Amino acid sequence: MEFAMSKSLYITSLEGQSGKTVVALALMEQLSGRLGRVSLFRPVISENITSDQIIKLTTDLYGLRFSPDEMYGVTAADARPLLAAGKYDELFSRILERYKSLESKSEFVISVGTDYSSASMALEFGFNVEVARNIGSPLVPVVKGQGKDQHALINAVRALFESLEEKKCDLFAIIVNRVEPGQKDALIANVKQLLSDKPLYILSEDPLLGRPTVREISNALGAKLLNGDVEWLDGVVSNVKIGAMELPDFLNCLEEGSLVITPADRSDIILGTLAADRSTTYPRVAGLVLTGSLNLAPQVQRLFEGLRASPLPVLAVEMDTFTAALRVSAVRPSLTAENKRKITAILGLVESAIDFPGLLERVSVTQSERITPLMFQYELIRRAKQQRKHIVLPEGMEERILRAAEIVLLRDVCDITLLGNQEEVRQKASALGLSLDRASIIDPQTSELFPVFADAYYELRKQKGISREMARDIMTDVSYFGTMMVHRGLADGMVSGSIHTTAHTIRPALEFVKTKPGISIASSVFFMCLADRVLVYGDCAIVPDPMSEQLADIAISSAETARGFGIEPRVAMLSYSTGESGSGTDVERVREGTRLARERRPDLKIEGPIQYDAAVDATVAKVKLPGSEVAGHATVFIFPDLNAGNNAYKAVQRAANAVAIGPVLQGLNKPVNDLSRGALVADIVNTIAITVIQAQG
Repeated sequence: MEFAMSKSLYITSLEGQSGKTVVALALMEQLSGRLGRVSLFRPVISENITSDQIIKLTTDLYGLRFSPDEMYGVTAADARPLLAAGKYDELFSRILERYKSLESKSEFVISVGTDYSSASMALEFGFNVEVARNIGSPLVPVVKGQGKDQHALINAVRALFESLEEKKCDLFAIIVNRVEPGQKDALIANVKQLLSDKPLYILSEDPLLGRPTVREISNALGAKLLNGDVEWLDGVVSNVKIGAMELPDFLNCLEEGSLVITPADRSDIILGTLAADRSTTYPRVAGLVLTGSLNLAPQVQRLFEGLRASPLPVLAVEMDTFTAALRVSAVRPSLTAENKRKITAILGLVESAIDFPGLLERVSVTQSERITPLMFQYELIRRAKQQRKHIVLPEGMEERILRAAEIVLLRDVCDITLLGNQEEVRQKASALGLSLDRASIIDPQTSELFPVFADAYYELRKQKGISREMARDIMTDVSYFGTMMVHRGLADGMVSGSIHTTAHTIRPALEFVKTKPGISIASSVFFMCLADRVLVYGDCAIVPDPMSEQLADIAISSAETARGFGIEPRVAMLSYSTGESGSGTDVERVREGTRLARERRPDLKIEGPIQYDAAVDATVAKVKLPGSEVAGHATVFIFPDLNAGNNAYKAVQRAANAVAIGPVLQGLNKPVNDLSRGALVADIVNTIAITVIQAQG
């Protein structure tokens, strides 16, 4: 069944803590990657809009184009007297009016039901069903699986389905959340026939999502951060330890992810916790909370000042230890835009369980013609996940690489191999609080692959004067080892360069991966994500002063890269002159490059020489180059040299507030991509996804 007229879904639950926020977040991620104007609607919020966590979370993460005041129906204070007086129609009318106003401005609306703060859960669920019916939105109920055995879960889903059938509600799909993994298959087998054509999705319980972070506990306590890395505040607290016993006994009680609570005058516990966290023989500590209004001993304070490199969060509160422990035990995990790890884990969990393309097809969601930076980056992840690939990351000890690897693994984008000493990489990941158990780690110097790779390199390069001993020395280099993994098919692509130069990253690929047939030179492009479209700029990173033949190669490679990422290639060969209006050595070089590219690829739309304004502005194009298929509509821009290209992409990036993704290497037989040494974690994740897509062919 297809809800052809619907451009909304209504997510609700049967009780509190079911996980409707998790489902709403995953839907928003999917829809924001396809549409430009997605909105979120809450029929009833608490006393003021600023306290609604779901609206705040989705607005912060996805930059929704609507003000919070537009995204709700009524406040709880408005709803209570109407409900008490039995004026349901008036209440539903007010919610519907507000909803329709938002819907008229949106391409899709995700509605999220009430939070089960009232006394009667049965009445509250019925209220959400009626709201969904009145606004004409198909219902997606979320069933809480936590704490329910197989029999109870089957009965809950059956009762829900029968109730909604009786109410004549448009049931879109049922999601059962927080289910123990062993229950999934039996649950599907027992209720699938009952649901007929309605999808049933099962989300497994994830311990990470059920535990608070150090940041959440810090906020609940109103704590002050005395020392430590702010990023460590997103670490998960697995258990709480009260530091009240003698130090040797206390150390025996430490477990992985412990939050230690101790009075500020227990210098022995404080120093013991700091030492244990840095030690390889004790579990990693999540954080340290110092209680009471007592000042730290001056000697301990001095120690803190010398431990600025220690990432362990040390928090201070004025309350006593008992009160702090009670407050901590009452903290419930929540979602905020700051907690990137938890959000990534949620998206990976939900995306692996729900067939989003099929689900969204049922509500007739089609791709927007306009492409925002968020949509393009979402599309990278979506496409990368379509065909499993394996990426090697040579810089296995670099923090940004490890954080990006965790994100990629949590989102289930691809398989990852890290290069480096296994023990050191594991220790570094543990020290950062990262989960990299699914990553493979290879030490080039001790790997059984090392002699095989050294011999292979010798055979490939002996005519260049490389001896066997030189080959062995060279293969200890992580860039060479990683590239050889790609060359021999043990990895599908490589991403490096966060701490190495471009030359160090791509030299091995140029030596033995080589360029594609018919392409004489490796080059690069940047994807320039503007407000509503994505352009391709090349070459802005590799080839300093290309000759005509090389310009033709760059143009052809860039066109193929654009097409490979869903951008119709219309290639502009840039110069300071348009058409036949100018002359000079540089213009002639571009003119000849254009001729060669057209000759080799007559199927491509290529124009040159052309000035940038004529390439992007249809009005200018009509004057300078009338009748051109490219002028005014170019999507791929080939700069005459590296000086022009590098400055142009940086100017557009800053002046137009564009997102520049790259450099993306092209022209090689197998994908190897270089990172900027200033690359952020998000940049590395994007580059890994791009490399996967290139490897898909």
